[in-house]
Amino acid sequence: MTAISAIDLALWDAKGKILSQPVFNLLGGRTKSKIPVYASRLYSQPLSTLYDEAKNYADQGFRAVKLRFGWGPKDGLEGINKNISLVETVREAVGPDVDIMGDAYMGWNVEYAKRMIRLLEPLNMRWVEEPVISDDLADYASLRAMNKVAISGGEHEYSLHGFRQALELDSFDIAQFDVNRVGGITAAKEITALCEANDVAVIPHAGQMHNYHITMSSYAAPISEYFPQVPVEVGNELFWYIFDGEPVADDGFINLSDEAPGFGLTLKTPDPTTFKLTS
Repeated sequence: MTAISAIDLALWDAKGKILSQPVFNLLGGRTKSKIPVYASRLYSQPLSTLYDEAKNYADQGFRAVKLRFGWGPKDGLEGINKNISLVETVREAVGPDVDIMGDAYMGWNVEYAKRMIRLLEPLNMRWVEEPVISDDLADYASLRAMNKVAISGGEHEYSLHGFRQALELDSFDIAQFDVNRVGGITAAKEITALCEANDVAVIPHAGQMHNYHITMSSYAAPISEYFPQVPVEVGNELFWYIFDGEPVADDGFINLSDEAPGFGLTLKTPDPTTFKLTS
């Protein structure tokens, strides 16, 4: 599906360039003047540096931030308390008017997730992301039925059929497919329409232009993920160093150009001083 997605994205980019239109116009046009974005980093770390990083994002104008939980079932009650401390620290740093989301990355089981969700409700989290293994759609539904904290998922679901199953089971409050995993723009627009018909929000996983064009063109998509530019680590920030044209957040928003055709990206010219061949 990733390979199919790559080909589909290339075709939509080419179509936009041939017609001199941004992809979001080909999908129906702009549904918002700018896209609100949430700062997506805040990895598990000492609470003092976590506080500073979260406060920095709030000071930059981000109205939503996402953290990563650091502990799971094997860590017991001590780990639960450490996870809660992460959220409490971020809440203290950003104040009451900034949304906080938390990503468990499929690291919990249902019993542990239920314990966590009950404790997270008073901290007014916007959602808990991928609390259990991605295929356990019935368990997602049971967590959603608690009606304590919104449940998001779908980053590791790769088909329209899978999302139809998830919606039939009421598994998600928020669908978080990634356009470059589900079959590209062609599949993503079908999944988005299905979610909108079922009153499920669409907030694509990851930033990047292929996801932003879906968000810009859909009323079901209220916000997008955004990875602040930092020195290259392993994956999420690598696109900053490959492409020109990625939008930079300003006061918690990004905008897409009406003039840049396709996805609005061009490949960077390699700096020969950065890439050196070794024998």
